[in-house]
Amino acid sequence: MNMYDIITKKKHGQELTDEEIAFFVDGFTNGSIPDYQISALLMAICLKGMNIRETSVLTFCMRDSGETMDLSSIPGLKADKHSTGGVGDKVSLIVGPLVASLGVPVAKMSGRGLGHTGGTIDKLESIPGFRTDISTERFLENVKRMGLAIVGQTADLAPADKKLYALRDVTATVDNISLIASSIMSKKLASGSDVIVLDVTVGSGAFMKTLEDAKKLAEVMVQIGAGAGKKVYAVISDMNQVLGHSVGNSLEVIEAVETLNGKAEADLSEACLVIAGLMLVGCGKAVDLNAAKKLLSGKIKDGGAFAKFREFVEAQGGDVSYIDDTSRFEKARFTRTVKAEEDCTIKTIDAERIGRVSVILGAGRETKEAPIDMSAGIHNYCKVGDSFRKGDVLAVLYTNKESVLDDAERLYRQAYTVSDMPVSKLTTIYGFVDTDGFHTI
Repeated sequence: MNMYDIITKKKHGQELTDEEIAFFVDGFTNGSIPDYQISALLMAICLKGMNIRETSVLTFCMRDSGETMDLSSIPGLKADKHSTGGVGDKVSLIVGPLVASLGVPVAKMSGRGLGHTGGTIDKLESIPGFRTDISTERFLENVKRMGLAIVGQTADLAPADKKLYALRDVTATVDNISLIASSIMSKKLASGSDVIVLDVTVGSGAFMKTLEDAKKLAEVMVQIGAGAGKKVYAVISDMNQVLGHSVGNSLEVIEAVETLNGKAEADLSEACLVIAGLMLVGCGKAVDLNAAKKLLSGKIKDGGAFAKFREFVEAQGGDVSYIDDTSRFEKARFTRTVKAEEDCTIKTIDAERIGRVSVILGAGRETKEAPIDMSAGIHNYCKVGDSFRKGDVLAVLYTNKESVLDDAERLYRQAYTVSDMPVSKLTTIYGFVDTDGFHTI
């Protein structure tokens, strides 16, 4: 068996065997197969595709390329969630404590932000003292004791995916559903949870730009999960505008605290209740989504969800005084208020462009090694269908780099179009996919 033959086979659109897939994953992971041959194979996969069997085998090989998390010491079914990325996506900060407050353990590994999308780990580290690099022993103990822990992904978790993704990123081979699905699911399966809820975002601020592609990706990931004996739901959610109203690390933590205290934007609340609800349904804590939503709303009203978030922050070294009084978070030195230049109704929003504004302000990073400004970001008051009078506030920009404010405001203004006619509000959740197909909500 050799790489030349494998590349040639896929170039002609033929199926790869289980052994051939294992051969190239193992060889690339251990360094015996050079990156130029893997680059050629990745391009062939992008052009000719993979079927569900090939995609599943690729996923399992990547999962097994390193360590897998053993959660068997934690009683009961464990739940996890993952988002394919977006702008203002602070859902994990809210869903984790919500689900844990109802007795479902959440053992989650998350990533950092890159480009226009934010990362859960960066957001949590904006809380002074918070540790995302705790040991595996402490991670498991925290989940057993209080039902929740969120940490950064270890280097030993699905290392094949880490190497393959780095290569895909520089060879224009990212946008293939089989490669996307195997990348996401290899890490989720290696993390060890029994129930996985995937948030597949679609729109201008997401990787999937069309509903059709989002459904295809969701269906493939659900099938992979089922093949691994996991219960997987894939929610299809809109990302044609900022989720909630804040973009930026400490700003999103503050909004998460507000949401857990019952002061949520309607779209953010809906997304969190659906995703958390499916986690409960999958673990047998609710008979259906409506029942789950009632349980979750009750935990927000009685303060149980906020109390769980507070307990979680304290357990990972965070200073809970910042959670009790969010005005303590460090403020950016410079702000810019963006006001409407005419009476108008918001017609469209380019969420990715708004994400780029947050990077310019310092809230995001262009490379994995770049530093970020925890206090930088945007309070965004624009939603599609909202009407404004001339002089009304559209957004407030926050930064510690005064020199970027003019460019940031100019780019922000380019992120939306307006109309002088009424515009319909956007749907937040299109539905979800499970092994029985697509369901509207």
